[in-house]
Amino acid sequence: MPTSQSVPIRDTVNLPYWLSVVSGLPVSVCMAILGLPDLNRNFAADFRILFIGAFVFWIFPLAYLQRRLWSSRLSWIAVSLLLLASTYCMSVINNIAGNGLALHLGILKSIQWSQLCSGLDGCWLAFISYCAIHAVLIYYFALVREKERSATALAMARDAQLRALRYQLHPHFLFNTLNAISSLVVNERNREANRMITELGDFLRATLESEDCHEHPLADELALTGSYLNIEKARLGSRLSIAIHVGPDVLQAYVPYLMLQPLMENAIRHGIAPLSAGGQVELHIERITGELRIQLKNEVPPDGSSSAVSHGLGLRNVSERLENLYQGRYRFAAGNAGPGQFLVEIVIPYRVASDSGQQAQPWSHAA
Repeated sequence: MPTSQSVPIRDTVNLPYWLSVVSGLPVSVCMAILGLPDLNRNFAADFRILFIGAFVFWIFPLAYLQRRLWSSRLSWIAVSLLLLASTYCMSVINNIAGNGLALHLGILKSIQWSQLCSGLDGCWLAFISYCAIHAVLIYYFALVREKERSATALAMARDAQLRALRYQLHPHFLFNTLNAISSLVVNERNREANRMITELGDFLRATLESEDCHEHPLADELALTGSYLNIEKARLGSRLSIAIHVGPDVLQAYVPYLMLQPLMENAIRHGIAPLSAGGQVELHIERITGELRIQLKNEVPPDGSSSAVSHGLGLRNVSERLENLYQGRYRFAAGNAGPGQFLVEIVIPYRVASDSGQQAQPWSHAA
């Protein structure tokens, strides 16, 4: 398991190169501070400036080397050994430069070749400290990038699932509507059939030309629902009664796209249509503090067949889309609300699509 996670994180280095170089600044400052007590000694400042300057010089190739090793497929042990060997060689070269300065200042008469590999602790430790700081920065930036990739992949997966659920509604709705038109034609109700075909065309045009989004303002959702209700009114006529009540300040609230239509379809086709005398569908939408509550109540046959409504395609589709969109930050309930009554209640976070600067008024519709 660790191997599968470490490979993608080490694929690329997202840390800017200039930040790789600047990350050596704290080590340079520490070297300068540690050398302050020795400044009163002869030539101590010269050697301190030399070693700090050499350290800054070596940061550029060392940063490049560490970035290349990070992106390689070498093991952590191999990378560590290569960096230790490289920094040790740099420390030896710095020691040679220090001997050269000592010759120039007259402290030494010749380079002490036998001592070039001794006394490297301070210089080598500075390089190792830089590599450690640099590794932490590289890993942090790589981890952030990997989290961004995971979040993007998750969002794409959720988007694909939401699209699939959304497209699932179209053939289901179209099949039911064409079936109803066919029944009207068979019964020689040509006027109602023509009206239904016209309303179907308007509804499909509105849905197919809408923006490719998963949420939109409630006002737009109500407009789509109105087109669908016109189709059902053409089919059922006076047997269908609709009452819609929308409270203030909610018309611009975000709701899932095409959410009310499948709820209405379940209520009408499984509840109202089987009733010989028809019935009423009531929709109430209101804001309660930071939540938007949607309640849809309809009459159902008194013989208990309303249990089929709770397992219909429309309700299942809406439930799955709510889970994908809000991931637990919602409430969904569907069931009998008394004799001959079925209730669907949805509570989602209240989010306003836009602020028009005007106070919204209560909206109601009755048919």
